[in-house]
Amino acid sequence: MSQKERLVSYTSTNSYLTLNELTSETQNIWIVFHGLGFLSRYFITYFNGLPPEKNYIIAPQAPSKYYLNNQYKHVGASWLTKEETVRETQNVLRYIDAVMEEEHLPSNKNLIVLGFSQGVSIATRWVASRKIKCEQLILYAGGIPNELTPTNFHFLKKHKTKITALIGNEDEYLDEDRLQKENEKLKMLFGEQAQQIIFDGKHEVKKELINNLVI
Repeated sequence: MSQKERLVSYTSTNSYLTLNELTSETQNIWIVFHGLGFLSRYFITYFNGLPPEKNYIIAPQAPSKYYLNNQYKHVGASWLTKEETVRETQNVLRYIDAVMEEEHLPSNKNLIVLGFSQGVSIATRWVASRKIKCEQLILYAGGIPNELTPTNFHFLKKHKTKITALIGNEDEYLDEDRLQKENEKLKMLFGEQAQQIIFDGKHEVKKELINNLVI
């Protein structure tokens, strides 16, 4: 007996969350990618301290949901795993394309892309593959995928995108070796365009840091 893996394509439906209203008074549009174990409806609450009349937030939802802590009570989600990463990445990117098509976003607003933890890998892959000309790219406590190169982000230099990496000084997922490698990757990809901010804290989202990003 032999087994053979086969592929099939099908239509899938997924949700996403928005916060505030997109109006003529809106100045900033945020696309925010949550981390492992989050749901978008909880993650988006970290952005409710931003002035609502000036900020419109879109939080895509990772497609793979699972029960947290083996208690079958609280649900989280994952963007990707090491299994079929390339194929699953394309599925995620097509989902984000559908979100953007649904939103019909105007081009005269400041576009801010933020990824937290695992969301950094999605944010950077999306920006690189779709050549998203954003005013800010915020990499919050997450790793940049190894396959990305400086060539993938040359267009951001021309666009004068502000790139900010936020890292907690007590982040339990970043030892000295990992931190050094991520710093080297940041410099290699973005050079002087990137700014690193070390804050007091662990692997956590801090609303005050987010609120200060658009001052």
